[in-house]
Amino acid sequence: MTTRAPSPSRSPADVARRLLSASATRSYDPDKDVDWEVGAPDDAWFAPPELVSLYGTATWDRLDARQRVELSRQELASYMSMGYWVELLVLRMFSRHLTSLAPTDPRGHYALTELGDETRHMKMFGRCLSALGCPVYPLPASVRRLFPLGEPLFQDLTTFAVTLVGEEVLDHYQRALLAAEHAHPLVRQICRIHVAEEARHVSFARTELRDAVRRASRRRLAFHRELTGCAASLIIPGLLDPSLYARVGLDPVQARREAGRNPHHKEFRLRSGAKLVAFLQDVGMITPAQHHWWRRAGLMR
Repeated sequence: MTTRAPSPSRSPADVARRLLSASATRSYDPDKDVDWEVGAPDDAWFAPPELVSLYGTATWDRLDARQRVELSRQELASYMSMGYWVELLVLRMFSRHLTSLAPTDPRGHYALTELGDETRHMKMFGRCLSALGCPVYPLPASVRRLFPLGEPLFQDLTTFAVTLVGEEVLDHYQRALLAAEHAHPLVRQICRIHVAEEARHVSFARTELRDAVRRASRRRLAFHRELTGCAASLIIPGLLDPSLYARVGLDPVQARREAGRNPHHKEFRLRSGAKLVAFLQDVGMITPAQHHWWRRAGLMR
């Protein structure tokens, strides 16, 4: 597959400088820019019903109104918990990547700026979970055990590709929450901030990944395609912890299986990864040989 190098006028360093300027004029402090005391009706949805994994299933039809709202709360908690853990993984990957950059490099300066954003986002997610009385769901055991083993192998290719996997899929979910006027007002505030700042992060990661692919050898590129696909197949299914179904009185194994077969949920997951998959295919990070990983992640048919 032919990849396109950044144009001379939009080199990675130029993009980093532009993003640094944007960050200086439009960044948020969740401690000051979020109304943490905002109230909501007792029956407010935490996420629109059409985003809930069991929406449209026979089990959904059997749930009463209270259970449906509670399921939306538990799924929001799982997404937000995973958002916290993904941000932590990004911090670790970027910290390692920074050791390859000079202290004077604007690309390193923006990476440091993004690290600052991510630490604020993690705190914001944690405060939101507390404010809504939501449980914290753990990082999936498979990711927790395997990430430290794979981390030394990531380099620039997988660092930025995996960053995009976590950020773009969660971004799609949060944009849907932001657009839902009947969603919990605190949740919409959190999404507004996160979506605005993540747009810069995605731009940076895409630029850096395209440049890394351009410089990579065929052998190195083949290895990192597999590593990225494997990471996606672990991270994306982990967005919804199956134990959340037990909190609304459902059997976790059966409910997870039903959600996995649910056309509404499958289509939403495909849409959430559509731009990501198209980009990774365009730059050469997904070829037919990796399709099995991406189907396992639910991001390809």
